[in-house]
Amino acid sequence: MTRPEKISYLLFCVLPLLVYPGKAGAQSVEPVKEPQLVLAHYMPWYTAKPFSDHWGWHWTMDHFDPGKETDGKRQIASKFYPIIGPYDSGDPDVLEYHLLLMKLAGIDGVIVDWYGLTSHRDYAILHRNTTRLLQQCERLKMKFVICYEDQTIAALVDSKRIIKVNQVSHAVGEINWLGKYWFKSGAYVKLGGKPVLLSFGHAGLSRQEWKACLSRLDSPVAYFSQDIRRDGAVGGFGWPAPKVGMRQVDHFFQQSAKWPARIPAAFPRFDDIYRQAGISEGYPVLPDNSGRTLTDTLQKAIHSKAPIIQIATWNDWGEGTQIEPSREHGYRDLQLIRRTLQSEYPDTTPKDFLLPKRLLDARRSGLETEKAGSIANAIGTGELKLAMNLLNEPT
Repeated sequence: MTRPEKISYLLFCVLPLLVYPGKAGAQSVEPVKEPQLVLAHYMPWYTAKPFSDHWGWHWTMDHFDPGKETDGKRQIASKFYPIIGPYDSGDPDVLEYHLLLMKLAGIDGVIVDWYGLTSHRDYAILHRNTTRLLQQCERLKMKFVICYEDQTIAALVDSKRIIKVNQVSHAVGEINWLGKYWFKSGAYVKLGGKPVLLSFGHAGLSRQEWKACLSRLDSPVAYFSQDIRRDGAVGGFGWPAPKVGMRQVDHFFQQSAKWPARIPAAFPRFDDIYRQAGISEGYPVLPDNSGRTLTDTLQKAIHSKAPIIQIATWNDWGEGTQIEPSREHGYRDLQLIRRTLQSEYPDTTPKDFLLPKRLLDARRSGLETEKAGSIANAIGTGELKLAMNLLNEPT
């Protein structure tokens, strides 16, 4: 079953500055003192040759063959094509490329889909890739948040890896692991001193099970549930809803108006490949409108004064919601985001957005590691002329 079939289609994002008082159900919001944080929803699930020894499901969907090319494009499970071609999410050079592009666009970091710690299906590979992404976030001073795909718990029950009565204990164990390791990272986003945790969809723990889970953690978290605000959650987040249409954007603001926290979503479009892949009939298209969908949803999110905005998504190529540069849209979406956010690099030119790809190409061609690191640091700190000069130096 595809991801959209497991959820009620509404984005998810991150948090405002709020605190958990000791009394359940009575939560307060601290005054916002910092600029809005903009995070991109990130999929760590791509496996590709030659970095790995095979092509993963998210490029093939058991239908397409990336080993075949037509007009200079590999056959992949997407209506769109990455500028760098299909890639492997475990490749540190690709992760660096992605994060540097985000920096140039004014995006502060990532919210990463995390499938837990088990070795079921491809969960172990996703965990490895997420670990590498956190390492790159720490290195490049980017923010990091986990979105727990709790549908994995139901999958583990179905496969008899765990029994149903242990669902809550399993979730508690995985979140406590996060608390022991990743929540302690300086890159990890915290609200009121508590690490932010999102959960995606409604196919895993029930509302009561989530309440029980949160009460049993070693230390509290700032928890956000998708669409609804579950018991124990400080708020909720939205997600593109192709079956509902664009009116879902305003509906999210209306239903979340009285929540302690709400996290609006910005997105460019929804245009999936599921029908062509034989996965399902597919979903209605949310049109790109020549970039207006992204601009309009981002402006509404900014005007809501929510401390955090999530962009959905950086790289869900199967659903066509990606803002990662593609052959079809080039760097347009990143340029729109930068202009709308009035990024710290307001004078960034379209040519500057080519720098991360030039660095990736140079690394793949054997550029000396120390020099490559200097170029990455220059891009990350906004010293774009220096980065360009270093890239232009003869090797």
